[in-house]
Amino acid sequence: MSDTSRQSDDFEAAAKGSPEQVAEFEDHHRGFMGTIQHFLHVNPSLVPLIVLVAAILIFGALLGAKFFSPFALTLILQQVQIVGIVAAAQSLVILTAGIDLSVGAIMVMSSVVMGQFTFRYGLPPTVAILCGLAIGTAIGAVNGFLVSRVKLPPFIVTLGMWQIVLAANFLYSQNETIRSQEIEANAPILQLFGAKFNVGGAVFTVGVIFMLVLILVLAYALRHTAWGRHVYAVGDDPEAAELSGVNVHRTLMSVYMLSGLICAFAGWALIGRIGSVSPTSGQLANIESITAVVIGGISLFGGRGSILGSLFGALIVGVFTLGLRLLGADAQWTFLLIGMLIIAAVAVDQWIRKVAA
Repeated sequence: MSDTSRQSDDFEAAAKGSPEQVAEFEDHHRGFMGTIQHFLHVNPSLVPLIVLVAAILIFGALLGAKFFSPFALTLILQQVQIVGIVAAAQSLVILTAGIDLSVGAIMVMSSVVMGQFTFRYGLPPTVAILCGLAIGTAIGAVNGFLVSRVKLPPFIVTLGMWQIVLAANFLYSQNETIRSQEIEANAPILQLFGAKFNVGGAVFTVGVIFMLVLILVLAYALRHTAWGRHVYAVGDDPEAAELSGVNVHRTLMSVYMLSGLICAFAGWALIGRIGSVSPTSGQLANIESITAVVIGGISLFGGRGSILGSLFGALIVGVFTLGLRLLGADAQWTFLLIGMLIIAAVAVDQWIRKVAA
């Protein structure tokens, strides 16, 4: 008993001489580059915004008022409206760590359904438009079911769906183009997204306004709703999301169906943009949408990025295209610079992702 008492006295004596400071975690100083890396990780759309502003300033300095005119700047918006809408659909899928190679085919198929149902079957144009929107949503639902329930890779599912829808588009339309004059005379509502209005020398279209509103609504939904948090959670780690109570199947279904619906709206906007219904239009929409998303800072690995970035990415492509055209440069320079931007964007994404590692 005396030994125990002696040990207790020794412990108390040692404790009196020990420091009284509360235990703390070690503070790791990030440094300048680490701070930038963390800031870009928190604000992923900042990089494409910086690139966009820099491109505008550079071409503005080279071209002056020729580029900085309200008409020229809003012309860029008109040129990227279709890509911007499709990129919004692509962004939702990529945020879930998937990819949708069928977005362009869904867009064109929906536009063909709208036109053919109106002029081949004599349906009221509004009913034909609703049918086109339903077709796009249904194709998206099939994609979502195969990915979420059958557990097939999104790349394979949408690659196959792209071929199926593309073939169905040509078979159903019989390669028939419905001319702009016919649509304008009998179903002008099909060209609604191409309607223009002037604001202080800047020319806007309904399609441009729809694109901007769509991006803002989706940005709010992804940032401030439970559904948006579920989308990011599924893209980051579907197993962990499911264990935390997220219905992964329902989330993926909603994303792919919404993507199909947005692509159908893009098909309606496409009619307004080109004036006619053509089964051969929009052939590069798949690649252009992925380009806008990647340049826009949305990670191809899912779970990170802002849908505003996809808009900035589309605008960057538009600025480079118009700027180089006004400078009289060969069109191949546009592809070269865009290719470099894609590689740089993926490299920056890999660098930023190290923050979470």
